[in-house]
Amino acid sequence: MGDMTNSAVDFYPKNQRGESNHAGEFGCSLDELRSLMELRGSEAVQKIQDTYGDMNGFCRRLKTSPTEGLAGNPADLENRRLIFGRNFIPPKKPKTFLQLIWEALQDVTLIILELAAIISLGLSFYQPPGERSEICGSAAGGVEDEGESEAGWIEGAAILLSVICVVFVTAFNDWSKEKQFRGLQSRIEQEQKFAVVRGGQVIQIPVSELVTGDIAQVKYGDLLPADGILIQGNDLKIDESSLTGESDHVRKSADKDPMLLSGTHVMEGSGKMLVAAVGVNSQTGIIFTLLGAGSEEEEKKDKKAKKQDGAAAMEMQPLKSAEGGDGEEKEKKKGSTKKEKSVLQGKLTKLAVQIGKAGLVMSAITVIILVLYFAIDTFVIQKLQWLPECTPVYIQFFVKFFIIGVTVLVVAVPEGLPLAVTISLAYSVKKMMKDNNLVRHLDACETMGNATAICSDKTGTLTTNRMTVVQTYVGDVHYKEVPDPDALPSKTLDVLVNAISLNSAYTSKILPPEKEVGLPRQVGNKTECGLLGLVLDLKRDYQTVREQTPEEKLYKVYTFNSERKSMSTVIKMQDGSFRMYSKGASEIVLKKCSNVLNAAGEARVFRPRDRDEMAKKVIEPMACNGLRTICIAFRDFPGSPEPEWDNENVILMDLTCIAVVGIEDPVRPEVPDAIRKCQRAGITVRMVTGDNINTARAIAIKCGIINPGEDFICLEGKDFNRRIRNEKGEIEQERIDKIWPKLRVLARSSPTDKHTLVKGIIDSLHGERRQVVAVTGDGTNDGPALKKADVGFAMGIAGTDVAKEASDIILTDDNFSSIVKAVMWGRNVYDSISKFLQFQLTVNVVAVIVAFTGACITQDSPLKAVQMLWVNLIMDTFASLALATEPPSEALLMRKPYGRNKPLISRTMMKNILGHGIYQLTVIFTLLFAGETIFNIDSGRNAPLHAPPSEHYTIIFNTFVLMQLFNEINARKIHGEKNVFDGIFRNPIFCSIVFGTFAIQILIIQFGGKPFSCIPLQIDQWLWCIVLGVGELLWGQVISSIPTNRLKFLKEAGHGTQKDDIPEEELNEDTEEIDHAERELRRGQILWFRGLNRIQTQIEVVNTFKSGTSFQGALRRQSSVTSQNQDVTNISSPTHVSLSTPNALSSPTSASAATAGHSRREGIP
Repeated sequence: MGDMTNSAVDFYPKNQRGESNHAGEFGCSLDELRSLMELRGSEAVQKIQDTYGDMNGFCRRLKTSPTEGLAGNPADLENRRLIFGRNFIPPKKPKTFLQLIWEALQDVTLIILELAAIISLGLSFYQPPGERSEICGSAAGGVEDEGESEAGWIEGAAILLSVICVVFVTAFNDWSKEKQFRGLQSRIEQEQKFAVVRGGQVIQIPVSELVTGDIAQVKYGDLLPADGILIQGNDLKIDESSLTGESDHVRKSADKDPMLLSGTHVMEGSGKMLVAAVGVNSQTGIIFTLLGAGSEEEEKKDKKAKKQDGAAAMEMQPLKSAEGGDGEEKEKKKGSTKKEKSVLQGKLTKLAVQIGKAGLVMSAITVIILVLYFAIDTFVIQKLQWLPECTPVYIQFFVKFFIIGVTVLVVAVPEGLPLAVTISLAYSVKKMMKDNNLVRHLDACETMGNATAICSDKTGTLTTNRMTVVQTYVGDVHYKEVPDPDALPSKTLDVLVNAISLNSAYTSKILPPEKEVGLPRQVGNKTECGLLGLVLDLKRDYQTVREQTPEEKLYKVYTFNSERKSMSTVIKMQDGSFRMYSKGASEIVLKKCSNVLNAAGEARVFRPRDRDEMAKKVIEPMACNGLRTICIAFRDFPGSPEPEWDNENVILMDLTCIAVVGIEDPVRPEVPDAIRKCQRAGITVRMVTGDNINTARAIAIKCGIINPGEDFICLEGKDFNRRIRNEKGEIEQERIDKIWPKLRVLARSSPTDKHTLVKGIIDSLHGERRQVVAVTGDGTNDGPALKKADVGFAMGIAGTDVAKEASDIILTDDNFSSIVKAVMWGRNVYDSISKFLQFQLTVNVVAVIVAFTGACITQDSPLKAVQMLWVNLIMDTFASLALATEPPSEALLMRKPYGRNKPLISRTMMKNILGHGIYQLTVIFTLLFAGETIFNIDSGRNAPLHAPPSEHYTIIFNTFVLMQLFNEINARKIHGEKNVFDGIFRNPIFCSIVFGTFAIQILIIQFGGKPFSCIPLQIDQWLWCIVLGVGELLWGQVISSIPTNRLKFLKEAGHGTQKDDIPEEELNEDTEEIDHAERELRRGQILWFRGLNRIQTQIEVVNTFKSGTSFQGALRRQSSVTSQNQDVTNISSPTHVSLSTPNALSSPTSASAATAGHSRREGIP
């Protein structure tokens, strides 16, 4: 064990090396705790007994109390942080600005431009002897008109300068985006709190404030923030797959396996743990620290593998973040979703590739035509020889042609697109924070705009999640309001109060209101709080009952889960016998009841006939009023022989019913309106709930999910399953397709049903378009459905950490109306990008045609390279800012969603692009070929070599830019609206950018001189340019009045994935879909598998650690890790690390191949 800890010390910050010296204050040192946490199961129990006697002895050593916790004294807490470390894992350093600049320089078009500029610069300094230039011919007169010969260097320098500008803008954008992400990450971290006992009080503290010695309460759905040892547990099951790769849940108990590890998920049960190791000293921290150390070595060793594995050592996020996977998201910032590229991203990539190809072809043709023209003119018509001394002159010509070609290419490639997407998404994410949407994956934002279906939970999302008991059935009487305590038999009252007080999580309680007039605060499980409220209404105090039977004395607890749909607690009575209290969904618990307490408080037989009558007379009327019905029951067991507690089916039988209560959870007042908005916007809302079908239907009617007279169906989970499966019990897509279009309510559904429904709707090819589905969830078991959905919403208040980790957006107020806001923002992102596309493509089409025809007819582009760069890159950046930051309006919710296959460029947009393109080309060609006569100036065409800039070409450039500026205003509307100024002043960014660009344009024309090939213009020439620009707005009105449906020849562009494009295997996904989904849930933890893989490449580290039990354990479990990896990555086995032999460990190549595989699967570039 020793060498494990000693070698590991090297990884810790210097100030933590001397801990053992301080350890005198506590009865155990940091090293001891670290080595203890390496042990598992009975080994660990044995070690604790041998070293500390028992858990109480261990707590005494750490100066803490298992019941009271730490005193909470700030000096003591700080001291513990000093000795045992803080609960924080330092994140990986962000990329420096210089690194971002270097990355921006990798852009291919920019590299081509840089090369061309450098060659041009080099050649401009070489001056061939004067008289020779006569021999070299006078062809291509208009190629170099950059000014006198000594000013030949200016163009090259100007190109380089504009490239530098572009690089800086791109790097700055990436930097600010990274900064935003870090901010978002820290916000998510601050949100994650954990319950600890301090000074005998249970308080919630941010996970970063946990210290060694804290007593923490763990419950279903938690992501453990530190390593600890279980003191007391109820039915606790942990998913340790993130650390060990074991897919089975591990049962934990204080006497058999008490070791709880950070980064693992609580899947069932609850308990108390003593925090033993935090931050870099926890198991997670050790792996992260090794990763950090490993990646530095590897960077030196193997740059190439590092490139493939760009995301492997990804942002080492503090594990305390429930969003451990968020590190990876940074890498995928332009955003592919969990499963594939997001809808928008897919369409954009496709479009950009098509445009890029077209640009490449155009630029190649331009260069070929110029070169041929020059060669024919010089060597055929003028019959000149190629003399050696003429070579530099000719090369200078060829470089000029090349630069013109590259200019065409640069203008053709819409590199403003990724920028527009990023700006739009980043802007929306920031604003959505204010609308209670915490976006974890950028692309979820725009996917939400395409949503066609929302599957929502009922409790807490559509309802207020403030439960109150309003009806009860006790002692054969149905009370329509809470009964008077005197009206109930005292025996029944005592049993009822005990059943509610003891058979509920002790973390659920009712606190006094914060404001004097407010309602009491409900803390913990809201259903339990409703029942505790009933105890208070019956003038009893649940706290005194709990004090008589503290949590440690509960004999056995069967916690609530989706299979049981009930919770039971066993206590030992004073006479040695046992009593079990049960509560749960009324129809489920009543089936297990064979007795019921009558009006005298005595048990009488409860037959199936009585049960049916009760269901009809009590439960259904309650449910039809929208109440949740809960049955409370109990059963007594003899003390000897002791029952076999693990045989649940026998234990949970023969119960005696005490009462049935109806709990009201009122619909949130704003929900009906939000649902109406959704329906108007073409989004179908479905309710998926675990509640009784009558309750669900009643709430659905109140919310407006179902309206009288509509053709809809409401199903229970079991009916749904019966209808969608064939004789063999397999799910068939055709059967789901018959149900989902009309299904509005799915009641009594399990998480599996929810997942099946979501998958069925997403995979369905029924109807004219594929569905985009959003899902809300709060429970641990909602993880698979949240992962499968196109957008998963987790509840920020009621949601478990597991649900949050599987989600894309966290609703910080748990409110359905926030989802509607997300839809609005999503559509706004989509529209912003369409607006930008419409503007960008008009610029591109016109500039490419002008450069191409100009080069072919006049052997020179009317727009120079530097001018093109100003138009293209700077105006694109500004335009993307201006058009991508338009605020959304309610009008966005008045139209149907676009869906998956709707093209990015609609026919209306195509009409606008072509219409404005025609206007601009007409104006520019008129100016090019008749401008000199109109303005009575010298022609700039075919100017001799080295001629200064001409007024003629300056006017063309100025008019071109001004037309783009006014067209930017046109581009604000993409659905053919007439009023393009509508709401323009709500967007100050847009106004300032338009005016700013105009101001810079004046400076360029009047003072740009040779670098921009401009000459100052007269005031009347300026006025003409502005008039031609304003013509754009008038022409826009003409275009918008032409009906699109008349223009049959217009094609749409930028389609999404067509049905035929879906890979076969995705449609015929394995029938064991839930297992896949379970693995999907662990996607966020792939980081871990990578972590393990990387450790395995660190041979030196491994060798020193050979004796470390947990590492041996990891080796023993290798087969399962490997198989888990294969499940998760779907990569052919040869790329996987085979760990059957020790030698395999020393094969860095196989490991990096596997990690590279992971990166590919994650959709990381």
